[in-house]
Amino acid sequence: MAGMRCADDSGAGFTLSPGDPESAVILHVPHGSRAVTKHARERILLDDAALSVELDHLTDAHTDLIAARAAASARLVPWTFRNELSRLVVDPERFPDEREEMRAVGMGAVYTRTSRGFPLREDDPGHVRDLLDRHYFPYAAAMTELVDARVRATGRAIILDVHSYPSRALPYELHSGGNRPAVCLGVDPFHTPEWLRDAATSAFASVGELDVNTPFGGAYVPLRHYGRVASVSALMLEIRRDVYLGEPGGDVHGGAGVVVRSLAGLVDFCSRVSVAR
Repeated sequence: MAGMRCADDSGAGFTLSPGDPESAVILHVPHGSRAVTKHARERILLDDAALSVELDHLTDAHTDLIAARAAASARLVPWTFRNELSRLVVDPERFPDEREEMRAVGMGAVYTRTSRGFPLREDDPGHVRDLLDRHYFPYAAAMTELVDARVRATGRAIILDVHSYPSRALPYELHSGGNRPAVCLGVDPFHTPEWLRDAATSAFASVGELDVNTPFGGAYVPLRHYGRVASVSALMLEIRRDVYLGEPGGDVHGGAGVVVRSLAGLVDFCSRVSVAR
């Protein structure tokens, strides 16, 4: 159990690590942090021990490390956008409104239920709006700006969304009956071109079995671009956690190296494609 880290409420809540000016690739790491702001913690109903267990299950542990190592070994360094706050503060990848299907289980952009369906915080619309204004919308604006900058500089942006997921389904999952491969590729019909899906399939073949949009589907694109801007491509990479760490959120093992090399290989392929086009 790794514990909980309290974050200063005044911080931006995200970190942008610049890449090569010619790189169109953005590594997005939205769920790798365990940090909870003091302001958010005051309204969470769990005691510290229960909150730590919840963080074990919902944090995509070490995905920041995987992205950083892949970026460092890539031929053309990608840009990296990393969430420094836990998804229990806000989840930057969820729709902030009724379009979000996970609201049905209390896990929209601001969670009111835990991964096992227990109360996490009171369903207080004022507090939800406060968290969105403090964290969700500034995060979205910064990510949107980064994508726009990559499109201006290179003609396109390629978002590789780095996640992990448990080998056994958690109760909150809406689509838990499907296959749970070593690597789930989340694709979007508008934003995931066939070449990107094929490149990821080839790059991650050494990790193990791959499948598409199971148990999770789709890919993150800022709302300004979503379904509108074809020059923004996106792919979600969901690595099953037992492939690279001791579950639920323990230390990495030798499998992490294979994942890092696979991700670096995909970054290199995307860089070649973007430069060629």
